[in-house]
Amino acid sequence: MRPLLIVNPRSGGGRTGKLFDEMRAPIQRALGEVDVAHTERPRHAVDLAREAALDGRETVVAVGGDGSVHEVVNGLMQARDRGAAGTRLGIIGAGTGGDLCRTLKLSHRLDRYCAAIASGSARPIDVGRFSYEKHDGTRAEAFFVNVLSAGMSGLVDQLVSETPRTLGNTLAYTMASLRGLARSRVGRVRCVASLGGESREEELATRTVAICNGRYFGGGMQVAPMARADDGVFEVIDLGGAPHLRFAAVSTGMYTGMHVRHPDVRHFRCDRIELTLLNRDVEHAFLLDVDGEPLGRLPITVTLEPRAIEVLAPAG
Repeated sequence: MRPLLIVNPRSGGGRTGKLFDEMRAPIQRALGEVDVAHTERPRHAVDLAREAALDGRETVVAVGGDGSVHEVVNGLMQARDRGAAGTRLGIIGAGTGGDLCRTLKLSHRLDRYCAAIASGSARPIDVGRFSYEKHDGTRAEAFFVNVLSAGMSGLVDQLVSETPRTLGNTLAYTMASLRGLARSRVGRVRCVASLGGESREEELATRTVAICNGRYFGGGMQVAPMARADDGVFEVIDLGGAPHLRFAAVSTGMYTGMHVRHPDVRHFRCDRIELTLLNRDVEHAFLLDVDGEPLGRLPITVTLEPRAIEVLAPAG
């Protein structure tokens, strides 16, 4: 079968939809004839990717940002749970974040994305499976491939989604971050983590805790500089519960990865983790950020699925 390109026309502030007709010719020169499906609603890419994999499609390409990749991965993992595990993931980054592409060392150029897909060289990467509480109080299950975090990061995601895009993506994110910091609260989080069958339990006092398969989130913040997407472990980064100004200073260090040396920041590894918010009065400000998408809230249970998907990207 031809590769299927799942295109999110709203990614990149709508630029992907406007420019895709121009992108298609160089894509087909590199990959040959392709089939194209445009998403029409949130989570539509999940359905498209799942059905493509169940139909035996060898390659599904996410054309969009981190949210688009997240949805395609969820569809491929749903198909994998039903026995269709052979579909490879390709990425043509066309969004504003590109955090997973940074971890995978995919250069942000159309010709480089196409060359990685055309090479046929695939590398297996880990995927996180998690259960969580939706905003309506019901439970759900999903997957993530890059970073799942809880706290201020999820609040910022929600505020970004409510900010008019007429301001531009950078300004919208900056404004949401400032508002998110002001509204953030320290969560008391019971954490039960295990690695190789050995468990530990403790209580965290934090504004943000991140469970990292990839290195970057938030459009280039190197939240877990030690992370590898194929090593069978999550890197957990607890940014601590410092007062607002000191927390802002710690967060700024994520652009270089130096925050991990700050005494407020804690790091440990696991392959399974449970997080429960003990002071539920702050749950309105302690939300989930899942591969850059605002998805729900604690409690969550996360397990690592090792080498679950093959992605067309340079060897790590």
